[in-house]
Amino acid sequence: MQNKDNEGLLDDEKFYTFLRKITGFIWTYAVTTPGVNALRTPVYAEMVNIVNNKPVEFSKYKFDADTIRSVFDNFSFNNGRPITKAMLAWWAYQNDKQPLLSLETIFEIEHIYARNRNEKENSLSDARNVESLGNKALLEKRINIRASDYRFADKKKYYEGFTNSKGQVKEKTGVVELLDLTDGLTDFAEKDIIDRYKNMIACFINYLQQNNLLKQ
Repeated sequence: MQNKDNEGLLDDEKFYTFLRKITGFIWTYAVTTPGVNALRTPVYAEMVNIVNNKPVEFSKYKFDADTIRSVFDNFSFNNGRPITKAMLAWWAYQNDKQPLLSLETIFEIEHIYARNRNEKENSLSDARNVESLGNKALLEKRINIRASDYRFADKKKYYEGFTNSKGQVKEKTGVVELLDLTDGLTDFAEKDIIDRYKNMIACFINYLQQNNLLKQ
C-alpha cells in the first residue's frame, strides 16, 4: 500500500478518508453515468495520483447537486441492484446510535410499507413509491420472512421483538432506525416514504459535499 505510517503499516486515517471519498464517487457516478467501463477513466487517474503521493480529488469529475437529485429521483432502486442494499447499509450507519451489525447476519431488503398492503388496499397515490428508497431498509432475514406482509402497526411487534405463546424469545432488529420508527409512528404512510427519501438524498448530497465531490 502506498500510504503507510512510520511502522510501515497502513495509515488507517488516510485509508478511511480515501474509502469515504471513493465510495461516494463510485455510487454517484454509477447512477449518473452507468456502466463499469465508464468508471475506468476517473478512477484510474486517481490511482495514479495515489502512487505519486497526490491527494485523491476527482477534480475533473465533480457533481452538480441539482443534477444528482434529478437523476436519483428517476433512478430505480430495485432490490436486484447491489447499490440499493449498499445505500441502505450506508443510511443505517448515518444514525449515530447504530452499533456494528454482525457480518454473520443475513440481511434482506425490507419494504416498510408492505408491497402486499398496497396491492390489497391500493392506498398509495403513486404506486411507484412502494419501491422508493424511502420505503426500504435493511432487516434481518429471520424477521423479514415473518413481517413482510403486515401493516406497520403489526410489523412493530416483529421489529421490537417479542415472546411468543411457547415462551420463545424472538429477538428485535439490530437496525436502530426501524426501532426509532416504531417508537415515533403509529403508521408508516406515503408521506413518510416521501419525507424519508428526501432526507436520505439530502444526507447523501451532504456526504458528497463533506468529501469535496460537489461543484462549488
